[in-house]
Amino acid sequence: MKPQHSSQHDFSGGRRKRREKMLDASDIRLLMLHFISQGAAHGYELIKSIEELSKGEYSPSPGIIYPNLTLLEEIACIESRDPQAARKAYSLTAEGERQLQQGQAALELIVSRLGSMAILVNNRSIPEVERAINNMRMALNMRLSQADLPAQTLHDIIDALDEAARKIERS
Repeated sequence: MKPQHSSQHDFSGGRRKRREKMLDASDIRLLMLHFISQGAAHGYELIKSIEELSKGEYSPSPGIIYPNLTLLEEIACIESRDPQAARKAYSLTAEGERQLQQGQAALELIVSRLGSMAILVNNRSIPEVERAINNMRMALNMRLSQADLPAQTLHDIIDALDEAARKIERS
């Protein structure tokens, strides 16, 4: 029996947010500059703003956000409003504004990609869609959990899945 992959579940049995590498560090920095340009922000607010764009499907970790805040400060793109505060709120510098303007086209693609995830979450949560996905998953699990499936049965399952995918793609 194959061990279950636990990266998407916490120890209480609930699902955790996926932490796929959706954005590279430069994408994250551009998003951070974007949100900071809308008003002074600290790290936690930036995480929440990015997460909100995708309706919770993507949430950058503090291990991504805080080192990038430090880097943006070191390269003079942002500055701390109150360096002595427990939570530093950052604002954009002239260099940060220049970098943000230079990356505007890339930023639009990033925001669009995260926005598409939000649409996916909304559409996937339609009760009829959820029911159909769960029915498919259950049928597959029941059939594929049987030992010694004949090759023809496997081919029929694969063909049915490919046909369903084609119909969905072309709908």
